[in-house]
Amino acid sequence: MRKTTAEAQPAPSNAPGNVGDVRKANLARVLAVIAGAHSEHRLSRADIATRSKLTKASVSSLVADLLESGLIIEIGVHRDGERGRPSVGLILNPARCVIGMEINVDYISAGLVDLSGKLLTHQIVPRLNRAVNAEQVIDALSELSSQMQQAAEAQDLKILGGGLAVPGLVDEKSYTVLQAPNLGWEAQTLDVRKLLSETKTRFRLFNEANASALAQQQLMEPAERDFLFVSGEVGIGGGLIIDAELFAGPQGHAGELGHVVVQPEGKSCSCGGRGCLETVAGQEAILTAANLGVAARGVSRQQRIERLYQALESGQEPANIAVADAGKSLGVAVASAMRLFNVSTVVFGGHFAALERWLLPATTSSLRTYAPSIAGQAKLRFSPLGQTGALIGAAHSVVGDLLESPHQLVG
Repeated sequence: MRKTTAEAQPAPSNAPGNVGDVRKANLARVLAVIAGAHSEHRLSRADIATRSKLTKASVSSLVADLLESGLIIEIGVHRDGERGRPSVGLILNPARCVIGMEINVDYISAGLVDLSGKLLTHQIVPRLNRAVNAEQVIDALSELSSQMQQAAEAQDLKILGGGLAVPGLVDEKSYTVLQAPNLGWEAQTLDVRKLLSETKTRFRLFNEANASALAQQQLMEPAERDFLFVSGEVGIGGGLIIDAELFAGPQGHAGELGHVVVQPEGKSCSCGGRGCLETVAGQEAILTAANLGVAARGVSRQQRIERLYQALESGQEPANIAVADAGKSLGVAVASAMRLFNVSTVVFGGHFAALERWLLPATTSSLRTYAPSIAGQAKLRFSPLGQTGALIGAAHSVVGDLLESPHQLVG
């Protein structure tokens, strides 16, 4: 989602397009001004006319359309120091939202995000999805989506669209997961109509790491327009933000940090390669190296992860060595990415964030060893979003579509 700014720039006087195109653009300009206002600053129609550089008459007409669409509402506002009848302010409608969803290796999740980007509610359901038919997983997610839709209805919220994030390469246009090695999926077209059939805006499909990067972007300072987001789950993904925009490459597959080779003679990877970062720093790789592999039957991955934290807290050597090795390899991969993309800020999410205390020293040391010329400028951060990042990012991007193209809901 592109960042919304409080000040909208006027279109060039020689811009092409018919009257309908101009009105669509002006609807977006007015909505951008409203969305960009501080949460405590309710703009009047006159305020919007000043900021958008449109006439008061035009703004009144455009606001009427936006009110009818349900994207904004009127609210009474007292100006500081004024008495008497309050003026009428305009804000994004808090009763409109978008549903975000995620499919990962061992869970599915869904949540509601309002037009300001706030996560209203969410639910994470443990579920083993590896090597399970995509249709079955979509059916399970459909049930969770239905629960979210019922929750929205109970709170008088209207869902305007939806987004889904998956841990793999995707073709958004055809809703196809091209390759998701950790799910065991290849060329799987998803029937997203089961997830949200009643909507006037399109449903969007995302790579999980890209969606998480978009969610993290909303937490960054305005000056931080370039960063690499590293997502750590069973697999490892990367999302690259350049000049405040997601950079996914010509075919949308940029950022596959988990499959950067860090040990050329290392273990075989699910992608078919060898020595990938994922084979050392992926969740399963760390658990196995810490002697917490899949040997114990009836023990879930979450239970093994909890045992890993306990082992780290008590200073058990296998666990500490496993995380240190992961941090070292992570530093190697991140050093290469920082040089390649010319970014200095790296944000770690997923299980990397949970392992910050033990992971950061090894990663920092690795950067100093293998990339001393850039280690001093490196800003390593850890995301607070946890398992909600991907669904928030997917939903937030659809919110961005609505704010940039409100004509979809007008008329």
